[in-house]
Amino acid sequence: MARWASEGGELTEPIRAPDSERAFGCPKRMVFGPCGGVRADGACEMAPRPCVFDDVVRWPGATTPGEPVDVPLVLTDFSAPPFDPDALSDVTRILASSCDAVLVGEHQDRPDFPPPVLARLLLAAGITPWPTLACRDRNRIVLEQELHGLRHVGVRTVLCVTGDGRAYDVRPEVTQVFDLDGTRLASLAASLRLIAAVVETPTAPPHAVRPLRLVEKQRAGAGVAILNHVGAATELRRFMSAARAAGLAMPVIASVPVYTDPASAAALQGLPGLDLPASSVARVLAADDPVSAGVDAAVEEARAVLAVGGIAGVNISGSASSRGHIFAAEVKAEIGRRIRLEAER
Repeated sequence: MARWASEGGELTEPIRAPDSERAFGCPKRMVFGPCGGVRADGACEMAPRPCVFDDVVRWPGATTPGEPVDVPLVLTDFSAPPFDPDALSDVTRILASSCDAVLVGEHQDRPDFPPPVLARLLLAAGITPWPTLACRDRNRIVLEQELHGLRHVGVRTVLCVTGDGRAYDVRPEVTQVFDLDGTRLASLAASLRLIAAVVETPTAPPHAVRPLRLVEKQRAGAGVAILNHVGAATELRRFMSAARAAGLAMPVIASVPVYTDPASAAALQGLPGLDLPASSVARVLAADDPVSAGVDAAVEEARAVLAVGGIAGVNISGSASSRGHIFAAEVKAEIGRRIRLEAER
């Protein structure tokens, strides 16, 4: 399998890299692995065997310059019922004054409007979207179409991810494409003068290569990074120190998980690579008022991660509550307001 580079918004195939044959064994057909879904024991997310990548795969050639980015202090996960413009507007009204932008996810089990349509609706409602593009359900041509569409409607930043593997019991009749991986998609987005946001999972094996892998995404053209939750500020500090020593220069946003009941906590705990300490979850859920405790815990964690060198903002991450999208949005809005208030002091 060859590595792909982007040129003028189209993908071209350069000389095969000597180590890229490992991608033949990756169920996601990744070239620039490993993905963030590697299990704690080193097993593949999608197959009962070890991950085929035991080291970072270097980006070939020169560094692709990324577009300058205005980093949000507060980037909030956007959650609303799919295919529902009215609900989208309701959530936007709640979140708009509490955050600088919203991260619009893609879910394996919950399709929604195409990203350019969602982005246009959110822009019209008065909020800045960071749409997610995943390679799981789109081939190269459709990914190019989506990127052009996002740029056309006024989006500046797009989160480029390989995508998690679809669970065996979720739409088993639907194929999984994986023509590209997140690194190559970021390169393509940068070639179209979009800001390519990328993710990294510091707690996923092999741990030693994760800082360098983020640097390689920067070399591919990424302009900003979002880190999955690492569990403690000390771990985040170690990761950032290693990444900056390896050449990381782009701004980084750290994820702050939000949960206020067992269902919202379980949804986060079920994500591969996300380190959510059981003691923290137990403390919030055992509180007399779990909602207030969850808000306080998120604000406290945001304060801790923003004190880490190189962290420019936080991602308020997760569903926040199982009590409906309006209540969940109000929880996230309260957290965002408190974070911004502290930053202004």
